[in-house]
Amino acid sequence: MQSLFYYHFLTSKWSTATGMDSTDRKIINRIQTHFPIDSRPYQKIGQDLNLTEEEVIRRVENLKQNGIIRRIGGNFGPYNLGFFSTLCAASVPDDKIDIFTKTVNAYTGVTHNYMREHRYNIWFTFIASSRHIIEQSLKTIARDTGVTDILDLPATDLFKISANFKV
Repeated sequence: MQSLFYYHFLTSKWSTATGMDSTDRKIINRIQTHFPIDSRPYQKIGQDLNLTEEEVIRRVENLKQNGIIRRIGGNFGPYNLGFFSTLCAASVPDDKIDIFTKTVNAYTGVTHNYMREHRYNIWFTFIASSRHIIEQSLKTIARDTGVTDILDLPATDLFKISANFKV
């Protein structure tokens, strides 16, 4: 069964993040593929990984505090709920990457945000209740960060696949 939950990474540098060990990687892999629908999901994960519920919770909190996991939450099809989604690509100078990613990640509609080695080096998805909100938010991001080269690439056709990133 596909997971109903997703996780978020702030940047693509998560794989080399300091302080992350093999147990943290196992937890991340488990969360993104089979998050338990249960009143005690971290207990179930702990049982599967031979850890206590408290240890799993402590490690997930640590991963959140260190910016490896942005949040864990429900993954719903935006179009089925009347929302709009777009893929964005931005050309961000190295000295503005931190402020740009912090600004983008402050929007609750941002579901993924990652770096690529390309002229457009920061990519993120944005979901909102209208195209107007997305367009205005992108203008605000540009104004607040000084990064104006942001592509707005709304989907014309939807092909849903499962994206899991083994760490």
